[in-house]
Amino acid sequence: MYDHIGLKVGNLDASVRFYSAALAPLGYVLCSRDDSGAGFGPKGEPALWLYLHKGLSGAGAHIAFRAPDHAAIRKFHAEGVKAGGRDNGGAGPRADYSPSYFAAFLIDPDGNNVEAVCT
Repeated sequence: MYDHIGLKVGNLDASVRFYSAALAPLGYVLCSRDDSGAGFGPKGEPALWLYLHKGLSGAGAHIAFRAPDHAAIRKFHAEGVKAGGRDNGGAGPRADYSPSYFAAFLIDPDGNNVEAVCT
């Protein structure tokens, strides 16, 4: 349904470090980078764009990435925490969402809620 998503970030280096680590287990890579922004996605197909923004930050967004399996979700969470993300719900089932929903949640350096999920 969506072609791409853009997030405003206050510290591009910190955000690139976080997303590079957290998204690698899901198969996403840094596709593009310059002084004003960076793009992540499957190789050659950036779909998540980070834009450097020095103004006031707004309320955080929620973004969820599809993961291939539970192991990738566990690694997403562990690597994201190591790279500066904050735990917002470790890897595990979320039966209140659906019987097969398995996810992990992180808060990125700009306060966005980032999820990896498989069902």
